[in-house]
Amino acid sequence: MAEGTGDIAALGREYAELRPVVEQVRSYKQLLSDLDEAEAMLTDPEMKALAEEELPGLKAQLPEAEKALQLALLPKDAADARPAMIEIRPGTGGDEAALFAGDLLRMYQRYAEARGWSFQIVDLAETELGGIKEVTAHVKGEGVFARLKYESGVHRVQRVPETESGGRIHTSAATVAVLPEAEDVDIQIDANDLRIDTMRSSGAGGQHVNTTDSAVRITHIPTGIVVTSSEKSQHQNRAIAMQVLKTRLYDMERQRIDSERAADRKSQVGGGDRSERIRTYNFPQGRMTDHRINLTLYKLDQVMQGDLDEVIDALIAHHQAELLAEMEG
Repeated sequence: MAEGTGDIAALGREYAELRPVVEQVRSYKQLLSDLDEAEAMLTDPEMKALAEEELPGLKAQLPEAEKALQLALLPKDAADARPAMIEIRPGTGGDEAALFAGDLLRMYQRYAEARGWSFQIVDLAETELGGIKEVTAHVKGEGVFARLKYESGVHRVQRVPETESGGRIHTSAATVAVLPEAEDVDIQIDANDLRIDTMRSSGAGGQHVNTTDSAVRITHIPTGIVVTSSEKSQHQNRAIAMQVLKTRLYDMERQRIDSERAADRKSQVGGGDRSERIRTYNFPQGRMTDHRINLTLYKLDQVMQGDLDEVIDALIAHHQAELLAEMEG
């Protein structure tokens, strides 16, 4: 029964992906048919005036319809429709980097809320100042990975830290990794490759303060990947940690395939190079710059409140333009 349900879900996803393509094909064919009809009407003295009125409008729609059809037919990333795991870690900059990592976490929480997605923190380690040492969150909803995948990379902040009395601007950074969630069919894990430890759920610096031995740490021996989950239920923790582990292993495989492809062509936006500096948040000037597409927005307050659609839409458009150029080339 479960397998049948999985098949139905897969068919549902495939249908949802194909429907926009079918609609674009239909509307393009309809436009061509309307054009043919209008041109045929030119030979009819009674209909000629009407045809001459309609033709310029129909011809003007043609380039836009062709572009929309091309975009609909672009190859899709198979993971676009999946939920995602977001991992945020402070980079250079000490306490200020940890505080900025916390700001990024809240930015993505607000963005998820605005889009009607669910945002669940799976594991969180905080600093004494309220910054973040490390956080993993699970985001579910429509088109989550398709929109969040462009966030992977190094985010740099320039501002006067709250801890700085001299008013000097500091530069620090945090790293964001967005991984598409793995499905059971993607990754098979041998139980002999795992070491599972149960720990006491967080003391100082943790999010959950309770005394049960519920936190779970799973080590994948072949790769050395370690994942933890600190919910209050040990059973739930094991399931969450296994899901995070599968997602990381699936991401490693995707990265490997992407690197092989990238060897044949230039790396593109959204390639997921997590060592690349992708964005700067300059607080004194109230600006955010995305270095991949040279986009600067002077609305940093709104961006930090989760208003990310403008930059994500621009990144998607840039990526689509690169794909179109590749296909035409």
